[in-house]
Formats: sequence, structure tokens, C-alpha cells
Amino acid sequence: MTFKHLAFTSALSALRGALALTTIAACSSDHAPPDAAEPAAPLAPAALDPAERSTERAADTPIYLNRRYSPEERAADLVSRMTLAEKASQMVSSQAAAIPSLGIPAYGWWNEAAHGVAREQVNHGGNPPNTVNTTSYPVDLSLGSTWNPELMYREARMISDEAREIFRDNKLDLNVYAPTINLARDPRWGRNDEAFSEDPVLTAAIAAQFVNGMEGKDQRGRPLPEGRGYLKVNTTLKHYAANNSEFNRRRGSSDMDERTLREYYTAQFRDVIRAADPASIMSAYNRVNGVPVAASIQLKEVLARSTFGFRGFFTSDCDAIREIQAGHRWQPPGYPHPLDAVERHAFAAVAGEDLNCNWGYHDRFSYANTLPDAVARAIPTPTGIFNENDVDPLVTRLFAARMRLGEFDDDARVPWVTQARARVAPGTWLNSDDNGAITETPERLAMAREVGAEAIVLLKNSETRRKDGSTGKLLPLRVPRRGAFRLAVIGTYANPAEVFLGGYSSDQGPAGNAKTVNGYSGIKAAVQAINPDAAVDFYPGVTPETLAEVDAASVAAAADYDVVVVYVGTDGRHSREDVDRTTLDLPGAQAELIRQVTAQNPSTIVYMETVGQMDVGSFEPGVAALLWSSYNGQRKGEALADVLLGAAGPSGRLPFTWTTNLSDLPPIDDYAVRPTASSLGRTYMYFQGPVTYPFGHGLSYTSFRYTRLRADRQRVDANGALRVSVNVSNAGRVAGAEVVQLYVSTPDAPASLERPRKRLRAFQKISLRPGETRRVSFELPVADLAFFDQAQGRYTVDAGTYALQIARSAADEDIEEQTFVTVTGALRPTAAVATAKPQIVGDHDLGIQQRVFFPVGAEIDPQLTVSLTDETLYGYITKGESRPLPAGMRVSFRSNRPRVVSVDRRGTIRTEAPGVATVTASVEYRGATATVDFVIYVRST
Repeated sequence: MTFKHLAFTSALSALRGALALTTIAACSSDHAPPDAAEPAAPLAPAALDPAERSTERAADTPIYLNRRYSPEERAADLVSRMTLAEKASQMVSSQAAAIPSLGIPAYGWWNEAAHGVAREQVNHGGNPPNTVNTTSYPVDLSLGSTWNPELMYREARMISDEAREIFRDNKLDLNVYAPTINLARDPRWGRNDEAFSEDPVLTAAIAAQFVNGMEGKDQRGRPLPEGRGYLKVNTTLKHYAANNSEFNRRRGSSDMDERTLREYYTAQFRDVIRAADPASIMSAYNRVNGVPVAASIQLKEVLARSTFGFRGFFTSDCDAIREIQAGHRWQPPGYPHPLDAVERHAFAAVAGEDLNCNWGYHDRFSYANTLPDAVARAIPTPTGIFNENDVDPLVTRLFAARMRLGEFDDDARVPWVTQARARVAPGTWLNSDDNGAITETPERLAMAREVGAEAIVLLKNSETRRKDGSTGKLLPLRVPRRGAFRLAVIGTYANPAEVFLGGYSSDQGPAGNAKTVNGYSGIKAAVQAINPDAAVDFYPGVTPETLAEVDAASVAAAADYDVVVVYVGTDGRHSREDVDRTTLDLPGAQAELIRQVTAQNPSTIVYMETVGQMDVGSFEPGVAALLWSSYNGQRKGEALADVLLGAAGPSGRLPFTWTTNLSDLPPIDDYAVRPTASSLGRTYMYFQGPVTYPFGHGLSYTSFRYTRLRADRQRVDANGALRVSVNVSNAGRVAGAEVVQLYVSTPDAPASLERPRKRLRAFQKISLRPGETRRVSFELPVADLAFFDQAQGRYTVDAGTYALQIARSAADEDIEEQTFVTVTGALRPTAAVATAKPQIVGDHDLGIQQRVFFPVGAEIDPQLTVSLTDETLYGYITKGESRPLPAGMRVSFRSNRPRVVSVDRRGTIRTEAPGVATVTASVEYRGATATVDFVIYVRST
């Protein structure tokens, strides 16, 4: 079958008749850029003043330097001027080559800023060097513990400001490989400190605000007016997908059913895409169900782009394309042999891997030196014979991303450039300690402190008999304003020579270390600010470095103090990228240290700063006050002191389930989440084993009361929505922050459906004064309660009873208020996402999947794909796979430059004259409209 226009029939009239399709042609000004059809549409060029408008209309101004064209149009024009070898040279991370004849500088795509600016790719080849003396904030898992997306947003704005200040010329290398949004579904995973949570909803809510803050958008994903249409920094969601075990990440396969893939391992990617429109996504090293992600058309093109609506570029993990061959030794189904070095790059390219991060586990091959060979060899791929048309969309997406950052425009016109230069004069920042840590400003350090305090989770604060004989809770710590007071801080992690900041951290030289506050220093300063006569002393607790033995002198000294803080932890020796944990025990003799100190002094507070959960069973019963955070940033000592002394009430909540027994978990390479005959399942949604602390758990210095839970209706259609509200009161004597958690369960669902115990659907963090009451409301579309039905290949909503639970955690005993509603009916899906892969009518048999460049006089087949809200796909899906559009779906096309590309009354798209135009396809179905813009560059020959 010839897939003309919507990939179903060779005659548009037959298509219209068969599908009740109406195609309408509409044209706009011959010069105006295409309108933004959705809030998250690609950024339009900034407004021009009259003088600039006149200049940019000059006939000798190339399109790629003309701000009246969209970033995509300008990128297409720039790419049209390159040879195949030049195109390929731009598709590598370390670095993309300079092309002086076109004014293109070398560009480093691999830069790091997960929790502060950490690396910039300024060298050709090799990993990017660390930055020196840039602000280091708490790691992602600490951010997840705050349950505060707004706080994440404010921090991300500061990180991106600092990136603009220090990266080359304030406008190069502005793509960062962050945030990590893989889910912390197993405590042994070596990179749990890089994850936000085990839960997709919590992860997406926080990660979306990282993207928005970094890229220069508001919290709803709309470009900030002060950016004048430019992005501040490009972010990269990683690692897509199901990349949650280190020991086999380069050779293993994450195997699961489609329901698990959709509901769990990719749900957070989908939600961040829709909430924040991120610039890029990193594909993972691993295989998913046997196919390397770097070569997966299904995961990247079909799921991320066509289904979720991702519009940015894909980058490989470093070197995930190499691992197609070296780690996986992958032989595609039906292919005569495992892929060689050239073939692996061709297969990655046709799967939509735009950028090759080419320096990690590298060999001598990359996109730069294989794609021209792949074209010359006419390598057969799943989309046809590999050709230069396969390269064009990829490199065009990369340059569109650079255009949005303002790299090719006058610096004075790009606010992010001028603002950064006003803060830090050009040429005054060096990547060495000679920079004086000038970008570690008081405001940024205060943010690190604020985030660190909100990240700390108070796990336990029991009534106890104190050392002085009185009875009560140890926290908040009461320090007398005068007189004798003695406090010991015990534990080598409290006062190290250099604090551990987590993976992907900047280096701190002497100037940066001078602005860093470790645990002991922070506690001492805070206590002595209250009582200058107080004695605050440090003891190592265990042998430094090895942690192997308890220091007897430290334990003996503990008995002489009014209060003891035992500070224990982990670091990169115990868990990191490439290294999973095999035990959850505190390293070395730290657990024994806690037991011995608490035996000496009952007024002992324990703080754990670790990669994730630890086994606390051997010491927790004897500890009255227990706090936890992950690696808590450059001002961790101040943050801890703020919580210990009550300057900041503890408001952190666990973003993961603190399981009791490691033996209750399935093997780390088992990617199922639901229980089986041999597994107790994973996460609070499914885990059936004992739990020490539940997901969402965290105590406060005050108490909160919930009353008057209401749902605005008791019966609701599957296509409707609920408004759920509850009163929250601060019933204590001090101010505090509470995380109001809304869970939903299906109590009457049959066991055969394997529904979760409950699911977090919404949350809100609020601060209340003593005695204050606030009404908290949640809007809950019933469609958000859908489950993926594998048999039907779509999301469906179960009819029946749903429990709406307002709770302090995911544990049933922490349910504060509960009500029930009945859901009826079935989902009536509407249009959600439209995508296009334009090509010339009649070229399908040539194996050309998608074009950017077209000759004059060509008829264009847009090859539209439409995703509905239940995630079903219609239209062109992949080569050889298509599905007729539903009856009643209406499609229209509009060209912004009809003299270049025309659309007639029948919807036929034709190239008319050399130039570039954007065609907008609008798909209307059941009252909702999805749009997609695609660029047609028309060559003169």
C-alpha cells in the first residue's frame, strides 16, 4: 500500500470519504513565523525593533541568521549548507566540530548540573572537566524528600543563572545532562541519590520544575517574558528507560510487560514531557525487552515522540551506541549478523538518536566517522536503506536547540547573556580556585541551606528519659542561653577534611571550601550563637577513612555531655554510578558506634546522611531521635543545625519505602513491580513485606489535624473530574509545614486485575501557624486513575468504587480521612498529540522515512500520527505499520509561507519555490485539537 498524506491510500479523496475526514487549507502571512498552537510550543523568535527588522530583511542575510524565522526554519537553512561529513561532525558530544565557513563554533553537548553546575565540555575528546567552586546543592533524593516542587523551581533558576555566568562566552555548551528521573525502586541501586523518588507522580512533579527553572520558563512551562523567547539552558531527562541496576547496565535487558513499562518506568517521562517540554532526553545503556534503547524505534519514536509528544532531541548515554555492539552484541531480528561499528550507528540514527555522546566507554567510532560510511554502504535498516535524509532531521533538531538558546543571535539581544555578563564580567571567571568562588553567592548558599533543611526527614522522636533525668523528646534541641552546656558531635562524616557532595558534584578548592559548612561546624556555630559559653566538641567515633573500628575514646567521652549527636553516613566508596550496593548495613562500625554511644548517653540524637535507606534494625530501638537525608549539599551543617534547634521545623517526607529486610526484595535485575509467586513486589504500591518506615513518612515538631474531607460528587463519569478538599489545622504550639498526601485505591477490584494497594495522585506542601486552618483542594481528573490494558493496547478506567485517602504516609494506619466515590462509564478519548514525518509522495519505496529538504514541485505526504488521550495511535506509526484515523477526526493544514509551500483546498501540500516554510497540521477530535509544525526546506535544485 502507498501511504499518501495520512499513510492509508493513494488518493486523498478516497481517504476523506472512507474516514469522514475534512481537510482544510489555511494560509498566513508570507513572512510571519508559525503561530504557537499550544502553551508548550517551540519558542518563537524574539520581537524585533524597526531597525533590526529592516536589517534582517536584507537580501544577503541568510535565513539561519534571520530572527524573523523560527528556530526550526533557521536550523534547516543552516544544515542545508553543510556536507554530509559536516553534518555528522555536529552529532557528537565531545565536541561537535567548528565549521568556520558558517560561523559555527565548536560545541560541547556533555555538561553536568544535576544539583549545581558541575562539568563543562570544553575539550575535544575526553570527559568534560569538573568545574571548580560552583555552588553544590543537595542531591536529587534530598530534593525528593522535600516534596516541594516550588523549592526545586527556585533552586533550578539559580543553577541555570550560574551556568550562564561561567560557561564559554555565556552562550556555548548550554546543554546539561540532568535531571535523572529514573525511579528509586530498589534501595541497592548505586544511583539512588540521583533519583527523586520511587513514585512517578512525585518524581514528575519535582523534575518538571527542575526543567522549567533551568530552561527559563514559569512553573506552568511557559517561557518567561524576560527571556524574550530564548531558553536559558537545555535540560536532558535521563536515563530513558528502566535503567535501574548498575552491575548489568551496559549489557543487561530490563524485561517487563507493557503495562509495567507504561504505568511505572516511563510514566514520569511522559508527565515531565507534558508539563515542561524538556529540550532533550538521554537514552539508556540497557536493553528493554531485548532491544537496546539506543536502537529502539518503539521507545523513542513511537512512545516518546508519537505517544507522549516529546519534541526535543535524543542523546545517547555515553557510549550507549558503542554498547549496542560491545555490551549487547545485538543482532536485530532477521539481520544476518550482529551489528558492526558502522551499522550500530545507522540503526541508532534511524531510531531517532540525534546526538552521540561519544566519550564514556568509547572506542574510535562515533557518528562523526561512521554516518558517511553508513550512507556509502547503503546499510539496510528497519526504516529502509540508510541515506542522507535519515541524517537531516537529527542534525536539524540539534541546531534548532542551539538556536533557541540565542547562540546565533546578537549577544545584546539575548537577555540571558546580558544578565550573566552584568553579574560576572566577561573574562573574570576561571575554572580554578583563582575564581575566588565568586559565583557561590550568599543567595545561592542560602538556597542550599534552605533546601537542605527541608530535605531532612525526622524518622523518630520518641519520649525518652534524658541524661538529666527528665522525660520528654530530644528534639527540637533546647540550648540554654547562658550557663554550662556541653554537646558532642561524634562521627567522622560530621567533620571530614572535605565534605562528600554526591555524584556529579563540582570540585571545591580552598575558596569554595571556605564557603562550605560541614555538620560539626554548622552545629557548633548555631549552638554557640545561642550560648557563647557552650562547649561543642567533635570526636571521630570510628577510625577515619576505613570506618572499620569504633573509637573507644569517643564512646567514653559521650557520657560527659548533655547531648550527643551521632553523625553517620555513606559516600562514593559504597555506592555510585557503576556500583550497586549488596548490603544496606551502615559501612564499617558505624552501627556499633550508635549502639555504644546510646548505651553511654540516653540523650543521643542520630543523623544519617546516606545514599538511601539503611538497615536500622540493630540500633533503632535504642535511639530516641533519628533523622535522615541523602547527601545534603554545600551548607549541610547549617541545614542540620536549623532542624536540630528548631529554626526550621522538620518537613521532609520519605520519597521511598524503607523496607525492613533486604531479603524480601526480588533480585535487582528483576524489573517487575507487581507481586508474583516468587516476589513480594516493589514500592509502596505493591510491596507485601514488612516496612520500617512507609513512603511519605516524616514527623514534625508540631501536630496536624485533618477534618471535613469532601469530594464534590459521589458518582462521576470516567470522563469527568473530582474536586477533593480537606481542612488541615496546625494543632500544636509552633509553626510547621505539612505535606498533604492524596492516595487513591480500588478496594473492590478483583485480585486478577493486580491493582496496586493505593497510588499517590496528588500532594501539596503547606505552612501553617499555630492554630491556623487551611482548606486544601485537589483537582482530580478521573482519567488520571486509568490503568494500561495490555489486551486492548490502551488506558482504561475501572468502573466501580474508589477510595480517596488523605494520609500522612502510604501506610493504612496513617490514613487521616477517607471517602468513597463511584466511577461509571468508559473513557471517551480525544486528540492529544500529533506528529509528522514528511516525505515526497512516491518516495516510500525508496526507503526514505522522513525528509527536511525537498525539491521544487514535489507533493508532500505529511505522514501524520495521532495519539489519543488513552495512548492509542492512529495514522502513520512506523514503516509498514499504520492504522486508519477514527471516523469524525478532522485534519487541516496551514502554511506560513504559501509562496514557498502551498496547501490547496483539498489539503494537498506542494513545494512551489526555494525557501523554507512551516506547515501546521491541526487534528480535531471530539472537541480537542492537537497540532504539529513541520519544516519544509525547498531547494532550488
